[in-house]
Amino acid sequence: MGYGRGVARTRKLFAALTRRGPNKVLRGDLAFAGIPGVVYTPESGFNLPGVAFGHDWLTDAGHYEGTLEHLASWGIVAAAPDTERGLAPSVLNLAYDLGTTLDIVAGVRLGPGQISVHPTKLALAGHGFGASAAVFAAAGLSGTGPGMRPKAVAALFPAVTKPPSQQPAAALKVAGLVLAAPDDAQSLRTDALELAQAWDGAVLKVVSKAKAAGLAEKRRFSRVLGLPGSSSGTQKTVRALLTGFLLFHLTGDKAYKEFAEADAVLPKTEQPDPEAPPVTPEDRIVALLR
Repeated sequence: MGYGRGVARTRKLFAALTRRGPNKVLRGDLAFAGIPGVVYTPESGFNLPGVAFGHDWLTDAGHYEGTLEHLASWGIVAAAPDTERGLAPSVLNLAYDLGTTLDIVAGVRLGPGQISVHPTKLALAGHGFGASAAVFAAAGLSGTGPGMRPKAVAALFPAVTKPPSQQPAAALKVAGLVLAAPDDAQSLRTDALELAQAWDGAVLKVVSKAKAAGLAEKRRFSRVLGLPGSSSGTQKTVRALLTGFLLFHLTGDKAYKEFAEADAVLPKTEQPDPEAPPVTPEDRIVALLR
């Protein structure tokens, strides 16, 4: 296939992934298994792929319903624990809850008993604070048997946490996707670039015109509270990139291979500048004061 035809095919796939998939979606409550949270599934299907999704700081799982529903419409069971929602959450506790969530979706029949997740088709994902928790969860599950070890991890605009997620990422042997916003190099809140550098095997994508906090939905009063608002454009692009990445790694569908390649040219993304000098904490503080 020629380069031009390949780019056209990828653009067509990307456009399709920005829209809902072909599956009807069911919504369930993780409380039935003893943990607060939600789960979205296709209407039916056995041995499906599954992902546990971690929320951002001061953002509950309900702010990601559109993203979770989108994944389910493309055949991926998506569950999100609704824990660690206070002012001082623990990234390690949320990581543990993400692991528990994966165990639940892979270990029980979902919906009316017509839905199951295959234990070798599992992934972790998260936004901001939850992205860092997903990395810690992956590290914690890396020593488990092949039946519960995640095949892929997606860190969507990861936030700086204590301890930092670069530490476990350096030892990860799992495919990764790290999404960054164009201004992340000057941000004190995110460590997306540092995480991607520490994580051998992770693919870094800079999402054009993205708002790092904009992935969270339904933030109607965010401006009143001094919090960033939602961004429908960011949500649309991220859902496509995340879905394509997971479909390739969890289902083996080679049509989505470019969504998992570092040098692939994908719509709505920019290639990070390999010649750019590293940004120091002092540089980020200066940028904030301008």
